[in-house]
Amino acid sequence: MLAQNNQNIYIYDTLHRCKTAFKLSSSDPIVKIYLCGPTVYSDSHLGHARSAITFDIINRYLRHCGYVVKLIRNYTDVGHLEDDSDDESEDKIQKQAIKEKVNPYEIVQKYINSYRRDMLLLNILLPSIEPHASGYIHEQIDIVSNILSKGFAYEINGSVYFDVLKYQSCYGTYGVLSGKDIHSLLQTSRSLKCQDEKKHSYDFALWKHADEKHIMHWPSPWGEGYPGWHTECVVLAHKLHGGILDIHGGGIDLQFPHHEAEIAQARVAFDHELSKLWVHNNLVTINGQKMSKSLNNFITLKDLFFHEDNIFKSTFDPMVLKFLFLQTHYRSPLEISSESLHAAKKGYVRLENAMISLQNMHYDVVENNNTEKKDLDTKIKTLLCDCYNYMNDDFNTPLVLANIFELVNIINSLEKKQISFCDMSKECFNYMKEKLFIFVYDILGFKMFRENELIGLIVDIYKSAKKRLDYDEVDMIRRKLQDHRLRCEDIKDNVVIKYD
Repeated sequence: MLAQNNQNIYIYDTLHRCKTAFKLSSSDPIVKIYLCGPTVYSDSHLGHARSAITFDIINRYLRHCGYVVKLIRNYTDVGHLEDDSDDESEDKIQKQAIKEKVNPYEIVQKYINSYRRDMLLLNILLPSIEPHASGYIHEQIDIVSNILSKGFAYEINGSVYFDVLKYQSCYGTYGVLSGKDIHSLLQTSRSLKCQDEKKHSYDFALWKHADEKHIMHWPSPWGEGYPGWHTECVVLAHKLHGGILDIHGGGIDLQFPHHEAEIAQARVAFDHELSKLWVHNNLVTINGQKMSKSLNNFITLKDLFFHEDNIFKSTFDPMVLKFLFLQTHYRSPLEISSESLHAAKKGYVRLENAMISLQNMHYDVVENNNTEKKDLDTKIKTLLCDCYNYMNDDFNTPLVLANIFELVNIINSLEKKQISFCDMSKECFNYMKEKLFIFVYDILGFKMFRENELIGLIVDIYKSAKKRLDYDEVDMIRRKLQDHRLRCEDIKDNVVIKYD
């Protein structure tokens, strides 16, 4: 299957460190995508938003190109430790449950609800399946037993660990995704004081023994315990997709050890690769620093959207954040500051106002006798064609937005009558209108302000007040709209509400 304008879609594969033409991994016509979802112990933050937006764009564009996409995004609700190098660290969910004095399952549900709300605000398409790690405990026990039986794991005191050195001796590829070198890991492990029963510090837990203080635990052949974090995604991806994935995604911070450990487990357990392509979005920094609670620059989406946080001291519409993210390629680091957010707000308002104008604009030339070569037609069609070229080139949204703003300039010039409809054909105008709505709303996933029924009702009330010459009510409506950063524009016999 080919993308628009008969070009292949090229996607950067982290594993092979190059762009490769996208092809399905099997004869099954469904694109199988697995995205590592959040650990649900707190409200979602800017890092969660970047990953969700990145893979929503991929999902939307593949669907637009005619693919059937099955995207699975999990919830880690068990087994995720604070620091993977120290398996005795506290479980994040249990720690939060103790802090809030509730059951861990209440914590899970509370923050799943919070995450879903934030994704809805960002207009992220719902995944095909949203599995919970705790719902597949038996399957995780089965894969641990499988790996143990093949000699690539060992059990000590009720815990089971993956033997990385044994895997390296047989496969010789541990660290292939992240570029980590096993010899440097060996040197590091020798210099570390042994903190638990593992043979080496880089061996990772497949199953952990639960002491009497650990609330979330299940029976297993090795005693009461809970699965390791790295095991859950291998099981969920394989169980719910089957076979080799087309795309496995997540943040770049998951390359090591999480995704590296997934690759190793899949090769041992299933005798094949877990995924054909590995796709990673880069990190978010705040005012030049990595986002961290210890640096007091940790910003949740709830605070950014609804409360004035202590860094940016302002709230921002979710679409403004999406606009800011899409101005940077997903594989590049993303710097967020108050200045960049305010600049993104101006850019998004300009885009949305142009789209509102375009929605209300109609080709008003009865007969266009301009038979000369229409340079504007050529420019418009080239800009839109290149939007597809940029999306086909590893989803290059910054260049897509740049082209869209070239078209925004044309729309604004038409509205201000700086250029005339005589300068373009009706066919080209309708083509621009159709494709712009597809790119802005269907592919990039901005919310369709024009479809807000409440706005339509306000317009009707406003028109009625003007018709009755009730200017007190007209002024009141204008003031109320201004309170919500909106304004009324009277255009001929129509009324348009735009962002202010």
